[in-house]
Amino acid sequence: MDKEKSIDHQLRATWQAVAKLYNEQAAKHNSTMATAFVLLNIDYENGTPSTALGPLMGMEPTSLSRILKTMEEKGAILREKNPDDGRSVIIKLTNYGKSMRKISKDSVIQFNEVVRRHLEPEEVETFFKVTSTINKLIADKEIYKKIKKKAV
Repeated sequence: MDKEKSIDHQLRATWQAVAKLYNEQAAKHNSTMATAFVLLNIDYENGTPSTALGPLMGMEPTSLSRILKTMEEKGAILREKNPDDGRSVIIKLTNYGKSMRKISKDSVIQFNEVVRRHLEPEEVETFFKVTSTINKLIADKEIYKKIKKKAV
């Protein structure tokens, strides 16, 4: 199969380009795309339990722990004991974290606005339908399901 016509190749190449773009933008603010992603997933007012962040973002606990440690060192977040569950911690944004979150959010909004200006609404709708279908096929384990052979 020609890689330019391979769906997975196009997804991967596009995501790598988007990630590079976001990382370049984040670097201007002494940050990374991963940090920005975490900032955007922490509840602005109440914070988010640390145990909920990983699943919310589809991130492994080890990677998340490393990012949270860096964010705490930079003063973007603080950890507070969870009043509802003494075993867990709530991750809260500091004022600096809130200002960095705004920068991250503005970058995401700008990306979406520019892309949407170059596409017809039907194309955006089709894009979401395609990605939703791919995600459902993966979640339902349909991609590598054994194909039953027809009886002859």
